[in-house]
Amino acid sequence: MNDTTSPILEHVTVTGHRLEYYWTRPRAAEEPVLVFLHEGLGSARLWRDFPAQLAERTGLPGLVYSRYCYGGSDVLESGPDGARPLDYLHREALEALPELRAALGLDDVILIGHSDGGSISLLHGGDGRWPVRGMMIMAPHVFVEDMTIAGIEEAKIAYETTDLPARIGRHHADGNSTFWGWNATWLTPAFRDWNIENCLPGITAPVLVIQGADDQYGSQKQLDAIAARVSGPAQTVMIPDCGHSPQRDQPQAVLDATAAFVAGLIQV
Repeated sequence: MNDTTSPILEHVTVTGHRLEYYWTRPRAAEEPVLVFLHEGLGSARLWRDFPAQLAERTGLPGLVYSRYCYGGSDVLESGPDGARPLDYLHREALEALPELRAALGLDDVILIGHSDGGSISLLHGGDGRWPVRGMMIMAPHVFVEDMTIAGIEEAKIAYETTDLPARIGRHHADGNSTFWGWNATWLTPAFRDWNIENCLPGITAPVLVIQGADDQYGSQKQLDAIAARVSGPAQTVMIPDCGHSPQRDQPQAVLDATAAFVAGLIQV
């Protein structure tokens, strides 16, 4: 996202932390809202132009925010090893997101989640306490695979041996705490048992799951588990020549699939 298209960031306090967010356009009364939940090293700005493009294609406003410890939101207060609590995704889904929705009046939402943001979307929708019209999730995790750990171990090596810290630091208030809060948590031995498949039957809203065929962090098993266990309608799309970030690797395919999915949701 270049300077001429940079959105105007606002701030809201959620679970005691100051978070940055922006709207793709002002919301009219009673409009459904696309709520964007970024990946494990993402932020509001790192979605780049995708929220604006999807909002234009669907005709709906988008709410894009940086979770605690990402982008320009409050810096992570972590333990000595940098890791976050092992239930941090549950906290984001069941505490932070509901509070954000209440603060900004997000009563009718379509969740757009990538990676960690996809897992948060599933946890939030599966709890059943907050209405969700539908969700499009990309490269989500519902359990930990060997390839997931291998990819995160490779990221650790890259962070320690390349210019990755400088590149990450350009996008976050404290790049070190952001990186280690993600990396150290997923590499904690106890995190290998992390599994959210038990939340899936609680999801009754339609779900579109998109993954890249070359995703280094997850396999077809993630899509299959979601499609088999959710209670509502589920559609899965595996995109060829695509890695862990479908919205960047194959943006047109993602926009086309998501726009058609959202059109079906708002015609109901």
